[in-house]
Amino acid sequence: MWGMRSHLARIAAATLAAIAMTLSSLLVGSAATAAPAPAAVRVLYYDASQAAEFVNAVHQGAANWNARVTNVRLERWTSGRPLNIRVYADNNWPRAYVNSLGNGTIYMGRQATAEGHNPPRIAAHELGHILGLPDRRTGICSELMSGSSAGTSCTSAFPNATEINKVNNLFASGALVPAGWRNEAS
Repeated sequence: MWGMRSHLARIAAATLAAIAMTLSSLLVGSAATAAPAPAAVRVLYYDASQAAEFVNAVHQGAANWNARVTNVRLERWTSGRPLNIRVYADNNWPRAYVNSLGNGTIYMGRQATAEGHNPPRIAAHELGHILGLPDRRTGICSELMSGSSAGTSCTSAFPNATEINKVNNLFASGALVPAGWRNEAS
């Protein structure tokens, strides 16, 4: 009888060990697959070839956004890539037309630079509209989206923490941004 109990105890122990290993393997495997994947960086391609004297300002504005946001990246358009953002120069006030989040047209208007506004700030501001941000006429220079209300002495061309978080959240969630004109002067 004692031999039978010993034999049954060894079988039970071996069975419990096998179950424990199987459960451990399942738990480790599900934990690895349950972890959320990091949000994919959405790349937007812009064409500044028609931006005349503002080409470098547009590149600087894009670089300023790239230095701060993590869920979207602005890259120069090359043939064979989708074109998300077109940038032009004209003699009016700067403005952006947003087709959808990350897609639209920017006009780098000479009227603002003639009044003394900073071209890289203008470019970064207008790109902010394409990235889903509205105008905020607060007059605060550290708020990129305060635009011209911050005055001609403001040269801050980087988004602040609130603007960065908003853009990162918009691109992480795939939010919809209504189409329409974003005109600084209106």
